[in-house]
Amino acid sequence: MYTMPDDDNKELAKSFDLIYDGLEITTGGQRINDYEMLKENIIKFGLNPKDFDFYLETFKYGMPPHGGFAIGLERLTMKILKLTNIRQATLIPRDMKRLTP
Repeated sequence: MYTMPDDDNKELAKSFDLIYDGLEITTGGQRINDYEMLKENIIKFGLNPKDFDFYLETFKYGMPPHGGFAIGLERLTMKILKLTNIRQATLIPRDMKRLTP
């Protein structure tokens, strides 16, 4: 919802995922930096812009073009070490039953 659509094909986005051994370990791309475009995209994905006020607020007064990049170090560690569960590669794992250390 926050990834910039491709200029030539609006069905595509200016983003990427790096898949290693069948698992997404990295994701990135150009982000939408225009308030109205971002709001419209939130609606396009069937979401309520009111639920994203905290995020949209930043874009109301202008935002330069920017991108983002994230790597799942625990995912990469899990794959390199051939572990069966990501909790085995996480220092302080959290799940539905454990939210605090």
